[in-house]
Amino acid sequence: MRTEKDCIGERELPDEALYGIHSQRAVENFPISSERLHPLLVESLVEIKKAAAMANQQAGTLDRDKRDAIVKACDAVLAGNYRDAFIVPAIQGSAGTSANMNVNEVIAHLAQKLTPAVFAHPNDDVNESQSTNDTFPTAGKMAMLKLLPDLLVAVGQLTQTLLEKANEFEDLIKVGRTQLQDAVPTTFGHSFHAYYSLFKRDLERLRTAGEDLHSVNMGGTAIGTGVNSTSTYQHRIVPELNDLTGLHLEVAADLIDVTQNCDSYVAFSGALKGLAVDLSKVCHDLRLLSSGPQAGFNELRLPRQQAGSSIMPGKVNPVIPEVVNQVAFEVIGKDVTVTMAAEAGQLELNAFEPIMFRDILANETHLTNAIMTLINNCLKGIEVNAESAAERVEQSAITATILAPYLGYMQTTALVKEALADHRSVKELLREKHLLSDHQIETLFSPASLLHEPVTVANH
Repeated sequence: MRTEKDCIGERELPDEALYGIHSQRAVENFPISSERLHPLLVESLVEIKKAAAMANQQAGTLDRDKRDAIVKACDAVLAGNYRDAFIVPAIQGSAGTSANMNVNEVIAHLAQKLTPAVFAHPNDDVNESQSTNDTFPTAGKMAMLKLLPDLLVAVGQLTQTLLEKANEFEDLIKVGRTQLQDAVPTTFGHSFHAYYSLFKRDLERLRTAGEDLHSVNMGGTAIGTGVNSTSTYQHRIVPELNDLTGLHLEVAADLIDVTQNCDSYVAFSGALKGLAVDLSKVCHDLRLLSSGPQAGFNELRLPRQQAGSSIMPGKVNPVIPEVVNQVAFEVIGKDVTVTMAAEAGQLELNAFEPIMFRDILANETHLTNAIMTLINNCLKGIEVNAESAAERVEQSAITATILAPYLGYMQTTALVKEALADHRSVKELLREKHLLSDHQIETLFSPASLLHEPVTVANH
């Protein structure tokens, strides 16, 4: 065992532990869950430490041997080693200080382990020219940006799949519904094209919201004034980070603003929430239209993925839309957390970035995975029960809407009421009452007319 000291007192730590007293205190103080920092958040912090060592050496404030030792330690972690040394909880107090110090301690101890002739101090050397208040938010943005491409690809594949289904179902007519009541006819092609348009907008919102994540406050240190950093470091740190990551980060125009304000996280989380809301709406539609098969709508047939009941033989449930709905509920709830955490920031710093980063990163991952299972295990195999859907259009009294310009609203209303009361079709009543000729009836009730395509209704 070894003993380490901080401003509070002492702690005994295992000799082989790469983490130090600050990390140990975090484990003791924040026993909220077993969840640790997101791996991409750790990776991004390590990349910042490597870039900072290189920038500080260029500034002449860190000697070459220490730089090389720190870089070597960072490279070892970035290669996938020593991940069990990052022990601090994902949810923590002090605005991410525990996360930053865990990385500082591991890199310092590892540098000495890999380069015994060099001593690197966690604060004086690994954390030189930095503060948690610029490293942690920058690392959070970096992690979000690293997850974003996969999500954009997933949403792009979703729009493409929906467009293909829209083309496949272009001529398959169905009853349109408003307030869950029969409305005018439409096609499944129209419905799926509307879904396609919806997610195209989500794709653009995500791209737009992601742009703000490129603006970082590295070099601002404690509150954005840059105290304890050099001019050379401030000019070199972000270019060094970009060389390492390819993320195209930019130094914010107002470092004090970006250090204390979290609106970019709110906007990005809001775009994720919007995507979740839209996914949930569409999945509700899929579950409703596939309900039955005997006692429900039974207009869509979803791929059968697994047995749906331990007691009812042969029952199959819409498990893929159901799991996507649940992911959407989770994302919407986490967005509320992000909103409240951003709102609660006070004066020169927001203390609640740990919970924001934990929730946003989880939302990105869960949405990506939910979309891919929706595409591969549901959407690609969806079929339309075309015969049943067309029959419902034929029998629906609401198709009489197209008669209003010819018979008037009141007479058409009377026809609809009579058809519903007697369980007869409107077409049958029209013929019986000789209100229109057979040719007019067939023309008006043709799919083209019902879908508001140009038709000529001749007088016969």
